[in-house]
Amino acid sequence: MPLDTTTEVDTPEHVRFRYFLAGPTRRTAAYLLDLAVRLGIVLFFLVIQYVFLGGGPKSDEKAGTGFLLVVLFAVEWGYYVLLEMIWGGRSIGKRAFGLRVVKAGGYPITFIDSALRNLLRAADFLPFAYILGFLVCGLDKRFRRLGDLVADTIVVVEASGRVVGALKVKAAPEELSGLPSRVVLSAEELELIELFLRRIGTLSVAREAELAQLIAPPIATRLGVRFDDGSRFLRCVYVRATA
Repeated sequence: MPLDTTTEVDTPEHVRFRYFLAGPTRRTAAYLLDLAVRLGIVLFFLVIQYVFLGGGPKSDEKAGTGFLLVVLFAVEWGYYVLLEMIWGGRSIGKRAFGLRVVKAGGYPITFIDSALRNLLRAADFLPFAYILGFLVCGLDKRFRRLGDLVADTIVVVEASGRVVGALKVKAAPEELSGLPSRVVLSAEELELIELFLRRIGTLSVAREAELAQLIAPPIATRLGVRFDDGSRFLRCVYVRATA
């Protein structure tokens, strides 16, 4: 099984991709940055309106109000759609936090997908401050809000492309004494344990123990051993399997 917040997509060509899903916290940070950018755009045009259309006759004031309403409408409904089409499913906030909108099948979104998911922001906002959107996002296993559910899209965390060095794990001889002299793991099990070990130190103690309990018990049962500390057990198994 994939570790933590990941999802797997099978393409029609029978190629499997694994994506890391963007959770509510990261999506909120991206949204707040986009909000700041949109406010900056509106402020810029507000200054333009004041300089060129404000302070004049009544007709100019009406024209200025109309101009500002057009800007507000364009920024509110066009900002995300335009950028997601130009940058392949990313806005400024999503790009800054390494997020991208894709179809649930893993392929790029279309104009209709982007327009549909962003029109549903009004429903996600209900009753205020995106409470409904947060509730739906938190209950869905892929962290999708209403717009994502309707448009059949997901928000994923893009891989950084950084080359990771070899994992170096050590264990004391007394820690290895309870394990068989030869431990054979499948490629999937080795990958899963390595992914977990690389995250040690970045997780809370409770989350680390929770993830270890997802991986360690089946391996311990197959090896016929018991363990008290799941993280330590997985470290020892990895050392023995890669020795």
